[in-house]
Amino acid sequence: MGNHGSAAVELELKLRSEEDESRSSRVIAREGRLGPFVPPFNFATVDRGVFRSGFPDAANFSFLDTLQLRSVVYLCPEPYPEANKAFLESNRIRLFHFGMECSKEPFDNIPEDKVREALEVVLDARNHPLLIHCNRGKHRTGCVVGCLRKLQRWCLSSVFDEYQQFAAAKARVSDQRLIELFDTSSFKHLSHCICI
Repeated sequence: MGNHGSAAVELELKLRSEEDESRSSRVIAREGRLGPFVPPFNFATVDRGVFRSGFPDAANFSFLDTLQLRSVVYLCPEPYPEANKAFLESNRIRLFHFGMECSKEPFDNIPEDKVREALEVVLDARNHPLLIHCNRGKHRTGCVVGCLRKLQRWCLSSVFDEYQQFAAAKARVSDQRLIELFDTSSFKHLSHCICI
């Protein structure tokens, strides 16, 4: 019995060592030459080839590199930072800048015309894979994605559930009103697009 117990302990130690090596190999493979993969705040997949997030920074570049992006849809009014521009240029990623002002006032809406322009880019499969982002990935991004969901014929309660998942306690009635009243009829000519 003593030999069997000792053999069992040796086998268990060997298996643990192999697991540790395997785990270590997976981390090295995942991190690779690019460093650790850290997604931007509020990152998620919206649809095939369409992603959303908060503002990416240098710590997120390795992760973004794995997405093989063709385009970035940037929704803030501020100029794009030089480090981000350099990342886009070095990876031949096209920047679409829609400077949407965002206000916390209850009756100030995100401009619907800018949402429409951004959706035209998002719906064009030639721009995929693409990342939609604003500062925190909540309001402007939430409005664009919410209007996309209406084009995809999601029920309004599901659209609002997704919006609130990202906006959390910062959900705004004005954003939800914009999504609810968004007229999708002008996009009928785009019904062949990949996302609709």
